[in-house]
Amino acid sequence: MYAPSEAVATSHPLASATALGVLASGGNAFDAAVSAAAVLNVVEPHMTGIGGDMFALAWSARENRLVGLDASGRSGSLVDAEAARAQGATEVPYRGAAAVTVPGALSGWAALLGAYGTLSLSQALQPAIALAEEGFPVSPIIAKQWRGEEEILRNSPGDAARVYLVDGGRAPVAGEWVNNADLARSLRQIAAEGPGALYGGSLGEQIVRGLHEYGGGLTLEDLRSHQVSWVTPLSVTFNDYELWELPPAGQGIAALEMLRILEPYNLQAMGHNSVAYLHHLVEAKKLAFADLAEFISDPSTMPVSASDLLDEGYVRSRRARLDPERASDRVEPGRFASHSDTIYLSVADRHGNMVSLINSLYEYFGSAIVVPGTGIALQNRGAGFVLEPGHPNEWGPRKKPFHTLIPGFVTKGGRPWLAFGVMGGSMQPQGHVQVLLNLLLFDMDLQTAIDAPRVRHRQGRTLMVESGIRHEVRKGLAAKGHTIVEKGPDSFGGAQGVMRRDRGWGAGSDRRKDGLAIGR
Repeated sequence: MYAPSEAVATSHPLASATALGVLASGGNAFDAAVSAAAVLNVVEPHMTGIGGDMFALAWSARENRLVGLDASGRSGSLVDAEAARAQGATEVPYRGAAAVTVPGALSGWAALLGAYGTLSLSQALQPAIALAEEGFPVSPIIAKQWRGEEEILRNSPGDAARVYLVDGGRAPVAGEWVNNADLARSLRQIAAEGPGALYGGSLGEQIVRGLHEYGGGLTLEDLRSHQVSWVTPLSVTFNDYELWELPPAGQGIAALEMLRILEPYNLQAMGHNSVAYLHHLVEAKKLAFADLAEFISDPSTMPVSASDLLDEGYVRSRRARLDPERASDRVEPGRFASHSDTIYLSVADRHGNMVSLINSLYEYFGSAIVVPGTGIALQNRGAGFVLEPGHPNEWGPRKKPFHTLIPGFVTKGGRPWLAFGVMGGSMQPQGHVQVLLNLLLFDMDLQTAIDAPRVRHRQGRTLMVESGIRHEVRKGLAAKGHTIVEKGPDSFGGAQGVMRRDRGWGAGSDRRKDGLAIGR
């Protein structure tokens, strides 16, 4: 999609239409992004919402610079890893109240608007309030994903089944009309009282009481003391373009490390999605993700710095472990002294502002905890911790867990070029690299780069490939030692992006989602 003045790409048409309407009414990209994110809370409730966390990379035309926002929350003050281990636990609970961390998304929406928007938070929430109150028809891909969560919603304490299932216990089907009156009331309260309604006010009190009843570790003071962080983005240069990611505790540094490892190879000559090309991408991913698992945590407990992981000497030592002929099995981290989904959106306005925003509950419906009367699905980000004693990412009170959410941004010569992201847990860094290389090495337009077949590595030699990867390539990868698992044509992640052109904008929305790229 190409547009002369402004462009939007989100994972749902109603969110895209909302953002474009905000722009057409005089709002800017920050206003539009927050309004769209709030609408996605309603129409993709299993993916995102004020019960989750949010991150953004954004180009401020007024300040002529890229800014980074970390609106993620910490674990509760009552978390006790020793007690969990004493009871026989070997990992942090994946679902339930114990996995709930402070939801940071609302604070992030407010921070973006306060620093760069023209709308108030109350104004930005109005489209979402209307949809939650009046209802909307469920779209096809969302309906399919929703259906897979029926059992967890039925068996969860609290209000999850009543709010998110219909007819006594089933997910809505495609085209079926649903609403969430409780969520509408919560959003209306926030619109009237501001973010403090959640962060220490009566809505927060209601949530904390409910979580305590179900075994959660958050306190009202945890909510009250929550703050966003404006952070300095990290970057590496590849083919005269700069890829920007947020610093830890997120996994964006893995995309940067992958690019640094791959930089000397002639990937273009190997050919797009060839055996050699995909093998090198996957092996670079294994090296970067081994470092993620070993070192990335709350920045206050990391044993190394982000710059250490991107240091030329360190990257060279990691690159030396990449065997161009054979798939590795277990990759060790370098030597020094997560299945989830989400939403991503991009917006660009007539002023030159560009917003790259990602918002998530982690797993579908997060913890599957909805405190009665709130309509809010609370995230399960606590599952990002480990129970290994002494590990930098060990579960503990008031810590940020290792985080999967990463918005992406690309500049060229210090000027903004692309706001983009790829959804889906550990797929995100892999997706960033695959989409970016499609653009930079293989001269694809944005929509083609987004739609191109992908691969996804999880662990060991197992490599999942979309059916668009040619049969002879799958055979060649197997000959190098990869264990190939064939998936459907559109299985991995869902990307959105907005790109600056010589004049106007380009935008793309992934066919793997129900989304829409639109402009004016």
